[in-house]
Amino acid sequence: MKLFFVLLILVFVSACDDLKVKKTSTEAILNEELQSFTWNEVDEYPTFSSCNNTETQQDRKQCFEQTLSVVILNHLEQARIIVNHDVLDTLQIRLKISDVGELSLLQFKVDSITQAEIPNIQELIASSLDSLPTIEPAIKRGQKVTTEFTLPIIVKVN
Repeated sequence: MKLFFVLLILVFVSACDDLKVKKTSTEAILNEELQSFTWNEVDEYPTFSSCNNTETQQDRKQCFEQTLSVVILNHLEQARIIVNHDVLDTLQIRLKISDVGELSLLQFKVDSITQAEIPNIQELIASSLDSLPTIEPAIKRGQKVTTEFTLPIIVKVN
């Protein structure tokens, strides 16, 4: 009988080890979440309030980029640029929208010929950004996040 109780106790002791809950550290959980995070994509793109009535995410993105381009091009048209030679160039404007909706110009790529014909092109673009309507920042997993993107602007001056 004593042998039976000793065996029973050994079975319980060894079984208790199998019942232990493995603790996962918060760092391990965070690292696992960060691995599954797609950093190059957001759930909702930055937008203007005028673009909120669009149906799909892609439509909102297109509306945002189009509104931004129209504001910049309208500002350039009002500047009455005079050139010696025709200009047809695609400017690459790299922008950043902060998590509070502030827009900033990060980088500006322009052809040297365009720069020679319109020396103040960068200042004109920067000043056009001041007249933008309020921007709603991008959203990732329910949080407002900072985003960066490149916007091509086609400049044609005759």
